[in-house]
Amino acid sequence: MTGVVEPPFLVALNLTRRCNLHCAHCYLDAGVRRAGDPAELTTGEVRDLLDQIAALGDETMIVLTGGEPLLRPDLPEIAAHAAKLGLMTVVGTNGMLLTEPRVEALMAAGVAAVGISLDSLDPDHHDRFRGLPGAFVRTLAGIEACRRAGLTFQLHFSVTDDNADELEAMIAFARDVGAAVLNIFFLVCTGRGQQITNISLATYDRVLARAVEAAREEPELLVRVRCAPHFKRLAMEADPPLPVTLADGYEAGGCLAGTRYCRVTPSGEITPCPYMEVAAGALREQDFATIWREAPLFHRLRAPRLEGRCGACEYAKLCGGCRARPLARSGALMGEDFLCSYRPKGGATVEPLRDRGAALVWSPEAERRLARVPGFVRRFVRRRTEDHVRARGEEVVRAEHLDELARRRFGSGGPPGGFRRPGAS
Repeated sequence: MTGVVEPPFLVALNLTRRCNLHCAHCYLDAGVRRAGDPAELTTGEVRDLLDQIAALGDETMIVLTGGEPLLRPDLPEIAAHAAKLGLMTVVGTNGMLLTEPRVEALMAAGVAAVGISLDSLDPDHHDRFRGLPGAFVRTLAGIEACRRAGLTFQLHFSVTDDNADELEAMIAFARDVGAAVLNIFFLVCTGRGQQITNISLATYDRVLARAVEAAREEPELLVRVRCAPHFKRLAMEADPPLPVTLADGYEAGGCLAGTRYCRVTPSGEITPCPYMEVAAGALREQDFATIWREAPLFHRLRAPRLEGRCGACEYAKLCGGCRARPLARSGALMGEDFLCSYRPKGGATVEPLRDRGAALVWSPEAERRLARVPGFVRRFVRRRTEDHVRARGEEVVRAEHLDELARRRFGSGGPPGGFRRPGAS
């Protein structure tokens, strides 16, 4: 493969299959276990992996997840090592074990935020979906523990036909409890998720359309969509277009699998995303950088030859469809995404934004402001700011330019806490 391969934007580390729940949709098919799988990466192996990721650059976000990562006693040690390397570190959890002491330990280790799964505001529905009575109450207690301690938290809402009507209430709840982000997930039929109803095309389109509106309307809450690359098309078709697409220098909504994102399984295999069970390589056989840069599977995803409607679509480069869905259904990695209802119109291909010239000069204060932006989005903020300055016919990036763009996106309150490094003002 020719050209430079950029470091990953995001790496999800599935630290364990152990879990205190039995969720109907679990892609890992995790279960209730007293002891971890003997094949799980050791603390030392995880630390070595983090060293390898950091050697590629400090603009990668690390998500420590599972199973339930809080069931690994070494979680604070792992998180502290990642944070020490300058990697933005987030913990993905069901929230049930987020007691005040646990939250304080995570903050002391340098965890920037936690992502908490909440699938319904109806306790009975959430508990059934999660496979344990009382799960809802304990998850809410975990949210409250984060709120009291000042630990930034996101909410993760997995949408199905059964709970899609709760979207409006979930947006309001996330806003009211002080979540920095509401991530709306669309299930991919892998793991135990193969055994439940996914979502109809009509519901899928309706939820995406509302998500586009909410992403524009919410000044304090970031509303983002996961595992639904078509969000980018809807964002561009909005009037006026919503600037959260790669064409505007931002990654929200699109599929990152194998291009800017990968997952590490508990035993050290690397896959393009959590919903793709096919491995690109194994850490006990190759180092992370070699797999990331050279794995044939990643090469295919970075230069895709899409089939069906995806291959004929004018949004093929901007969206490209979910690759995990056709892979899970028929084994066709490049097959069309069957959850997309869009019919290509034969127009010109929508091209992602490209660099428009040499980098501009940044004032010292602007550089200081940029340094406060989490590494995993810093290069996109830099790119978008420079485009803004060029459009004004100027040659020097000043702090006022960053302030102006922040006000446009977030209103007078500025970015939510999840987009500030701990301790940054």
